[in-house]
Amino acid sequence: MDRAPGVSVRLKLTLSYAGFLMLACALLLGAVWVFLLRYVPEVIRIPGLYIHIPDRSDLQRAFIPKAVAALAFLLVFGLVGGWVLAGRMLAPLTRITHATRLAADGSLAHRIHLEGRNDEFRELADAFDTMLARLEAHVAEQQRFAANASHELRTPLAITQTLLDVARNDPGRDAGELVDRLHFVNTRAIELTEALLLLSRADQRSFTREHVDLSLIAEEATETLLPLAEARGLTIETSSDETPTSGSHALLLQMTTNLVHNAIVHNLPEHGSVRVNTAVRPDSVVLTVENTGAKLSPQLVSTLTEPFQRGTQRIRSDHAGAGLGLAIVKSIAKAHDGTLTLTPRPDGGLCVTVRLPAAPRHTGG
Repeated sequence: MDRAPGVSVRLKLTLSYAGFLMLACALLLGAVWVFLLRYVPEVIRIPGLYIHIPDRSDLQRAFIPKAVAALAFLLVFGLVGGWVLAGRMLAPLTRITHATRLAADGSLAHRIHLEGRNDEFRELADAFDTMLARLEAHVAEQQRFAANASHELRTPLAITQTLLDVARNDPGRDAGELVDRLHFVNTRAIELTEALLLLSRADQRSFTREHVDLSLIAEEATETLLPLAEARGLTIETSSDETPTSGSHALLLQMTTNLVHNAIVHNLPEHGSVRVNTAVRPDSVVLTVENTGAKLSPQLVSTLTEPFQRGTQRIRSDHAGAGLGLAIVKSIAKAHDGTLTLTPRPDGGLCVTVRLPAAPRHTGG
């Protein structure tokens, strides 16, 4: 923003210091004038005594030049001293301004690290350092996400291009097989695009909050995915209490569906199980989804909420998804002021816990 040049804060503080110093001195001299010289007579005459005794006019002639000289000295002293003191006081602000300009130029790695005891400037510097750290992490996450998204979207486009090239070079090739493969690849691309849009929507919190029951949402997601579990020979166990919260029904349903879907897909080849539970805590509602499966290390579990991570390896299957399932769950939980916790089960598999703020129980009528 272009602004007209103005007086610096340092000069303003200097003039303020000097002005207050001059005012204090003037008040002091005024007090001397009023409360001391007023008791000195205008003319002092003692009968029979011919020695000159200083009267008020003599004291005025002696006092006024010294007072003016003192005021002039204090003015210079106040300006010089105020300039030095203002510079020392504003030195931290100069460092903060320098760091702000570096950040504006794109250097987010710079930190102020203002030393000394805590005061207003140091609180500002620490808050700015914290903001820079979070902004740097967010930008790095966005750049990594954009790179991964570009890579993931490029893959189906490249496959589509290859299939089209093959069809053009081999006109006698079975068109039905080509159409089926193109349909499969296109479906994958659409799923990925929709997942990216959903993730962006959750991050921006662009939804209307309403009263919802998380237990009913869990039942809806479980019933929808029950045929997939049965086809894989899995059993789903559910137990739920009324769990009132507030948020977007569509986003919370997507979050729960993603969790149950992941629990079904990343499970044992046979005789596996999925357990879905909702419960109420004093200030929160809790959704827990557990599944059997391969043993997972804590290091691997810590990366599962990153975009495009697909369990133990990046291999697509019929229901592998786009690798955004838990990333979307994390974003939806965060957008609803909740938390997501992933814990590897000792016998294999994963336990996922979503904790959301509780809402007053909704009573109709």
